Amino acid sequence: MNDVSFLEFSVTVQVFSGPEPSLLADAVRDRIDELVGEQDRSLALEELTGEEFTIDQVVDAVQTPPLLSNRRIVVVRGFNRFKSDELKPLVDLLRDPPSTTDLVIEWGSGAVPKKLLEVAKAVGGEQIKVAAPGTGQARNTWFEERFNASSVNLDPTARQLLREHLGEDVARLTGLMLTLEGVYGFDVALGEAEVMPFLGDEGGVPPWDLTDALDRGDITAALEVLQRMLRAGGRHPLQIMATLHTHYERMLRLDGAGISNEKDAAAHLGIKGSSFPAKKAVVQLRRLGPKKIGRAIELLSETDLDLRGKSALDGDIVMEILVARLAHLSR
Repeated sequence: MNDVSFLEFSVTVQVFSGPEPSLLADAVRDRIDELVGEQDRSLALEELTGEEFTIDQVVDAVQTPPLLSNRRIVVVRGFNRFKSDELKPLVDLLRDPPSTTDLVIEWGSGAVPKKLLEVAKAVGGEQIKVAAPGTGQARNTWFEERFNASSVNLDPTARQLLREHLGEDVARLTGLMLTLEGVYGFDVALGEAEVMPFLGDEGGVPPWDLTDALDRGDITAALEVLQRMLRAGGRHPLQIMATLHTHYERMLRLDGAGISNEKDAAAHLGIKGSSFPAKKAVVQLRRLGPKKIGRAIELLSETDLDLRGKSALDGDIVMEILVARLAHLSR
């Protein structure tokens, strides 16, 4: 009885979802490599992609027994083009799936239908949500894992250059590493000089890079971050203004509240989750004081009017003037 149960549930159904196609493709590729293992790829793997395949073809592929291999790995891509009710034949099959097939579904962006996830989990499968790495150490770890998995050996200066240059645009890393492998070959040590010609445009940066530079009073760094947000990040000046309004408004709301610790500050500001933004607001309030915070609010209000037509200057220039003045307040 135990052997029969094992065979019934030895199938795996993995549903990969996420908004970034490049990162999603990387995750699916890694899973395929893991499933294929030492098997002959041409015999074990079947991939359905594009706009032509139907649900019936997917069902047929899953039901087809392996030929000259231990298992079949069926991969379907762009599955989010199907509506929930169109998935019924596959959902019905997966209630009692063949024991020798592994199904990998690249869903893409958007919510995965509940019935598909339920039947996948019922046979020991799962949904893998693929997202860009977080911040700080999590992002550094993500980069290091991919550097270490590459067949080229990047020295510390080259690794740091890539981290800084790509910024938020981490989806470009895979293509860039493949380019370096193609140009220099395998097991080659590369430094900053070898990597530099292939970097292309700088990637965007997260908004807190700007507010951190402003808090330090680093005018040069703040202006550099602003330009990356406007160009590579594709942010409109009014979007950046919203970030700056939130940053300084938090300090204004804490001014006179008599709050000195981040937990109480977070509660007062209505911040859920991490209290770190509240801590930054408390620290910067002490550093600037009420007068400078008031001046920051005035600058933001004036710039908002300028961006909405009061000034004839280009929006990027208006933002540069604002950022330079805000950074100067922290000096």
